[in-house]
Amino acid sequence: MVVIIMDDLAMLRLWQLISPTLPVGAYAYSGGMESAVEQGQVVCETMVYEWVSGLLTEGLGRNDLPMFFMMLRGWQQEDLTRLEQLNQKLQAMRETKELLAEDRHMGLALQRLLHDLGVSEASRLEVPSFVSIYSLACHYWHIESSTGAAGLAWSWMENQIAAAIKLVPLGQTAGQRLLQKLSLDIHATVNRAANLSEDELGQSLPGLALLSAAHENQYSRIFRS
Repeated sequence: MVVIIMDDLAMLRLWQLISPTLPVGAYAYSGGMESAVEQGQVVCETMVYEWVSGLLTEGLGRNDLPMFFMMLRGWQQEDLTRLEQLNQKLQAMRETKELLAEDRHMGLALQRLLHDLGVSEASRLEVPSFVSIYSLACHYWHIESSTGAAGLAWSWMENQIAAAIKLVPLGQTAGQRLLQKLSLDIHATVNRAANLSEDELGQSLPGLALLSAAHENQYSRIFRS
């Protein structure tokens, strides 16, 4: 008989949380990539690598990942006031209507799912960002902080590559090459994010904001952002 110890069970819960089958609608969003492809800024495998790597290190690594660590501590300390403050601050950092809607839609979807799975604390935030509820899941399922942050980065990255395969388009093998190469950036990005203070939060990606805003009126599109 195989006995699953708590650490193994926590890892399995992380796999569940970052699985592409998690019903939060991540597949519906490109995070601005669709506009980048439309405008000829991302048209090959090399450009996809540069796009995703840049957003990982200078976007996710300066907003969502450090916020994850702060929010995880908030859940551990049961500090709802602090969690609400961080949740509102993260949503205020979304620079366009589409990026904010993406965050809220995925956050609400994960909130409903966790509530249905018996995580009653999920209802404590009224309009959660995705990271707010993801950090709760990691707290509830005893997922180690750095591992949970790496899982968040991987899940986001995998969705970006899935979008690129459809949009550029790329072959499946090219997608796997990109995942293999980009995964090398996760460890350093997570380590830096874990040590950022709240005063150091914030990305500077004006190109992403402009592309995301342009996507709102793009003539033909298959993604919601």
